[in-house]
Amino acid sequence: MDNYSEIIIIGAGAAGLFCAAQSAKLGKQVTLLDNGKKIGRKILMSGGGFCNFTNLDVTPQHYLSQNPHFVKSALARYTQWDFIAMVVEYGIAYHEKELGQLFTDEGSEKIVEMLETECNKNQVKIQLRQQITHVEQLADPDKARFKLIANGQNWYCHSLVIASGGLSMPGLGASPFGYHIAEQFGLSVIAPRASLVPFTWRENDKFYTALSGIALPITATAKCSKSFTNNMLFTHRGLSGPAILQISNYWHPNEAIEIDLLPYQNIREFLQQLRVTSPKLQLKNALVKVLPKKLIELWFEQQLIQDQVIADMNKISLQQLEDFIHHWQFIPNGTEGYRTAEVTMGGIDTQQISSKTMECHQVKGLYFIGEVLDVTGWLGGYNFQWAWSSAYACAIALSDT
Repeated sequence: MDNYSEIIIIGAGAAGLFCAAQSAKLGKQVTLLDNGKKIGRKILMSGGGFCNFTNLDVTPQHYLSQNPHFVKSALARYTQWDFIAMVVEYGIAYHEKELGQLFTDEGSEKIVEMLETECNKNQVKIQLRQQITHVEQLADPDKARFKLIANGQNWYCHSLVIASGGLSMPGLGASPFGYHIAEQFGLSVIAPRASLVPFTWRENDKFYTALSGIALPITATAKCSKSFTNNMLFTHRGLSGPAILQISNYWHPNEAIEIDLLPYQNIREFLQQLRVTSPKLQLKNALVKVLPKKLIELWFEQQLIQDQVIADMNKISLQQLEDFIHHWQFIPNGTEGYRTAEVTMGGIDTQQISSKTMECHQVKGLYFIGEVLDVTGWLGGYNFQWAWSSAYACAIALSDT
């Protein structure tokens, strides 16, 4: 049979490459098809070019899914320590940046090179620039279960693995291909949306664009009461930075995000201390001691705060200032969308997928791994770890077919 491979994997990203290498290592004949010009495109640009490849602390609680138990089996069977051991084996230097986040010292290409070496070592056949126009299940599974048409050529396989990712970063070749395949075979798809993504300004907040480039530590809290403390960055378009990207996973349109602009200090207590030591100090001069000067100046320009001698501030004005700084009710206009989103939330409903094998319950030989599934990790290496773990679970299952 022309162009037959025991396993065809669609998508040469993190999950697809790792699954291909692991499956081939276990003795399977594997072909990897991708629509891009090179492999691992999203890996290469991740983590500012240094690839936050996993996290020292990985638990199921770091993931969002409508089926929250789904991730447990795969994460337990292939852990962050397993992937770190592989990185060490290849002599790839890495460091912990913050909160357990691990990055390469010399660049993301080291991870791609490692995965490519693993594929080459185990004779994985990688075909790039492949436009897949047709996928079908065959009537006689003894010869092959699936037929694909890529670049006008027929391909046949016994097992088909969809590792095509989500919709984030369309400039890197992201497409709804995986969702379309799922729907073709009768699987439901939970509406995807941009995730780990910056917020944009509403019209009446656009004066904050003057602060573009300024960062400060904050605590962001969503309506569901989930909170994250980390840096926030003012941009021309809205708010970004780790705390904002994290909370975006828990935000819904038209809801406010509560932002504490001074999470490590209480502004009322700070001012009461100053009233003892510097009672004649102007409020503006007091605030610049604990918050960015440009932010304070902008507040006064916009008359959001009135300047006064701190000794003259009454309980009402102190309470108003405390609410303003510690409980800013920021209502985003929306998000920057898939163009800048780290990942896609939603995806193929995991109720229809085996958590142990990643195989579709109702279609024998059809597997889904990585971001295409309704599994979204926090910022900090969790989505890469899901790619490695889901790919490994799939590879183990494929070895038994």
